[in-house]
Amino acid sequence: MAEAVATREAYGKALAEFGAKYDKLVVLDADLANATKTDTFKKVFPDRHFDCGIAEANMMCVAAGLSTAGYIPFASTFAMFASGRAFEQVRNSIGYPHLNVKIGATHAGITVGEDGASHQCLEDIALMRTIPGMTIINPSDAVEARAAVEAAINYYGPVYMRFGRMAIPVINDTPDYKFELGRGIQMADGKDVTVVATGMMVEVALRARELLANEGISARVINIHTIKPLDEEIILRAAAETGAIVTAEEATVIGGLGGAVAELLSEKRPTPVVKLGINDVFGKSGPAKELVTLFGLTAENVAAKAKAAISLK
Repeated sequence: MAEAVATREAYGKALAEFGAKYDKLVVLDADLANATKTDTFKKVFPDRHFDCGIAEANMMCVAAGLSTAGYIPFASTFAMFASGRAFEQVRNSIGYPHLNVKIGATHAGITVGEDGASHQCLEDIALMRTIPGMTIINPSDAVEARAAVEAAINYYGPVYMRFGRMAIPVINDTPDYKFELGRGIQMADGKDVTVVATGMMVEVALRARELLANEGISARVINIHTIKPLDEEIILRAAAETGAIVTAEEATVIGGLGGAVAELLSEKRPTPVVKLGINDVFGKSGPAKELVTLFGLTAENVAAKAKAAISLK
């Protein structure tokens, strides 16, 4: 059985690891260092970690200022606060001047669990997509999360990075794994339908592929770790070769990965698209794994959506 690691854990470890390699890397947190795992960095580089208190909007402005002085700041807090509470500051103080600030948004999606709807940020991908020039990364496992952190360090401009609380299987621990910003990864080939997934849903999509194979259906699986800029080439090719698309994400179906894919295909290659995510509802309090089932983020449901997409050809 594959090792399971939360991407927020990988985020904290990556910051500590790369802090030694990149002396301009600094980390900011909003009184959540233990939860976001930036305390891992703080233990190694206490002089480069800044706790801004429960003042996320101010933290984003501090990060903006540090970036103008040549630093590479990672502003870290829960996704709900990073994209929701501090949206104006992210838009006006980071996005508008296109500053070199990285936002580490942990505890995203329904798998926050018992903290409930107030903390289960489902809208962050949609919100960040609206900010011009914002890069959005949603890694599928701990390996990809580590690679994404270093890629963000080496990219100049604002980056929104989405991490989860729940431990998820490691699927990218292969010698040939390579992370490239803005480039999707074909995880498995198929000819009947394509599942375009992001974050924890990539592993779920791979399990769905096995279920479909048992029914004689050949499904392609694509990992879109960078939601913006979107890898148009890999999606257009999949649409042309399989003729049906399913999108899968642990986020609202409004404006997220599904929206981005549907916008692309409606303009450049009209193709049936069936979206799987949270269907215009708030979350609920409960154990993360039970919520995943309750909201239909399962391999069985991905397989059902795939068959629905095929029927629309």
